[in-house]
Amino acid sequence: GLSFFGNAEVYMEKFLTTPRHVEIQILADEHGNAVHLGERDCSMQRRHQKVVEEAPAPGITPELRNKIGAVCADACKAINYRGAGTFEFLFENDEFYFIEMNTRVQVEHPVTEMITGIDIVREQILIADGQPLSFTQDEVEIKGYSIECRINAEDPNNFMPSPGKITQYHVAGGLGVRVDSHVYNGYTVPPHYDSMIGKLITFADTRLGAIVKMQNALDEMVIDGIKTNIPLQARIMADETFRQGGMNIHYLEKMLGDSH
Repeated sequence: GLSFFGNAEVYMEKFLTTPRHVEIQILADEHGNAVHLGERDCSMQRRHQKVVEEAPAPGITPELRNKIGAVCADACKAINYRGAGTFEFLFENDEFYFIEMNTRVQVEHPVTEMITGIDIVREQILIADGQPLSFTQDEVEIKGYSIECRINAEDPNNFMPSPGKITQYHVAGGLGVRVDSHVYNGYTVPPHYDSMIGKLITFADTRLGAIVKMQNALDEMVIDGIKTNIPLQARIMADETFRQGGMNIHYLEKMLGDSH
């Protein structure tokens, strides 16, 4: 440590065996305002890469949400943070353990937008323009449930990238269905970058309603010419343990290990 970083200090961290990945969305302006927009659960991961995200997190009480959210908002005020940011935590036995802060708009921000009605990207632009937040903490209201499936150009069996030309592209639609993507019919997926080509997001009054809506949206979505992970996402949505909620970060890998 001393030779590489000029610091010989060593610190120990508690080893958590079955944690969940829970993160808090923050917005802060240059006028001293900082608010949290609740939490997201991103525990469905493979090799530390998020596959499915949802908000709010199953089992998180409003009291616990407001407690950890206030801690994050106060931290932003203490460091004069400005913009959108996310505090990531491992969550186990009703305790939060800080991982890191991401000082950007994250891939999974749409699920928070769906349950709060707040356009995070718009707020980020207004903050950059020097304007104060357009709402207060008391005005943030969480309604319903939202789930996001990352759509990747990869083989769902071995997760190898699947670049190439998209020959047919049809996205799901309807009330409570959102698609964020840059691809189109005839688009060529390059081999040089991340394999994610879109995000499929659903919203409903209940978590199960959002899951069922996602199942229908995945069935409706057509991406031909390349392989995608849509079959994997459909399998996750149908998984009984996932439907119950509250899985830890190891669950998806164990689920995949059962059939590989």
